[in-house]
Amino acid sequence: MDRIRRNLEEIKRRLDDAARRAGRDPADIRLVAVTKTVGVERLKIAVAAGQTLFGENYVQEASGKIATLGPGLTWHFIGHLQSNKAKAAVELFDLIHSVDRLSLAQALEQAAARRDKIQDLLLQVNVAGEASKSGAAPEHVEDLLREISKMPHLRVMGLMTMPPWFDDPEKVRPYFRALRELRDRLRDVHGAELPELSMGMTGDFEVAVSEGATLVRIGTAIFGQRPR
Repeated sequence: MDRIRRNLEEIKRRLDDAARRAGRDPADIRLVAVTKTVGVERLKIAVAAGQTLFGENYVQEASGKIATLGPGLTWHFIGHLQSNKAKAAVELFDLIHSVDRLSLAQALEQAAARRDKIQDLLLQVNVAGEASKSGAAPEHVEDLLREISKMPHLRVMGLMTMPPWFDDPEKVRPYFRALRELRDRLRDVHGAELPELSMGMTGDFEVAVSEGATLVRIGTAIFGQRPR
């Protein structure tokens, strides 16, 4: 299990190097350790190695892990979220990466209002228009942002995308760039800060950092291949 510690050290070194090559401060990029199907004992090793930010794809799976590992950690929801899971998501997660429709935002607003909480979230954008992936179409994001901005218990912190998969990470660059450019346009139009860009995974995170990622979601390179 020392492998998890070594993997984390290597990923953080590569993140720092990628940031410096891009002329960015490494402190501006955070590693979200993706824990889908990863058992609690392995997560404890990552925590002992200094990792405190984790991302989960399923509300029910996250619930048990969060209860077992206790306070002091930050949890992000990174999977597709059903509206009927909004209440649990608001209870469990500091940041929700995957808001892609108004009906989900409305459910989150109601849940957050009941808890008297300001729920931070990202708008998920389907930059490539892939039918197999969730996310709002780029041309609909401005309207979604406008509507959510009226909801007092939700705070849009930025954008997230899951681009197509390629063997060559450089082929993903146009999708990361498109997300950043969309964020910049939204900033100009709405005057919103939108500081976060969640993009980049195990195979392409260095390219994502060079295009402005602030949150990279990495699981396989830390914990190994998931069981099939």
